[in-house]
Amino acid sequence: MKSKIVALSTNAEFKKLLEKKKLSNKYVTIFFGDLRIKDQNKLNVSFVTRKKIGNAVKRNKIKRRLRSIINAAVKFKQIKLRYSYLVIAKPTMLNSEFKIIKETLFQEFNKIK
Repeated sequence: MKSKIVALSTNAEFKKLLEKKKLSNKYVTIFFGDLRIKDQNKLNVSFVTRKKIGNAVKRNKIKRRLRSIINAAVKFKQIKLRYSYLVIAKPTMLNSEFKIIKETLFQEFNKIK
């Protein structure tokens, strides 16, 4: 069963999550932490791409890639559902191969305890 991805909704949630733990690599920066008691069947994650990365087409391509990787991570139990996540994309993600990005992010999600 695929869990539904729910985005962070309020500015306060973003600010609280930015004060929590973070992991970073050359493709993304991931902020994660416990925000509140939430439904364990839903994944609370938001994706952020800055305007400096490119036009809307390029930013949406990055978000589609990230969404696909997150769905695969949930499917293979690589991601912890008890946390809320904020994934901020970096410009290097645009020109890199999807398979390499996916492997790198799976390694990052395995580091989260």
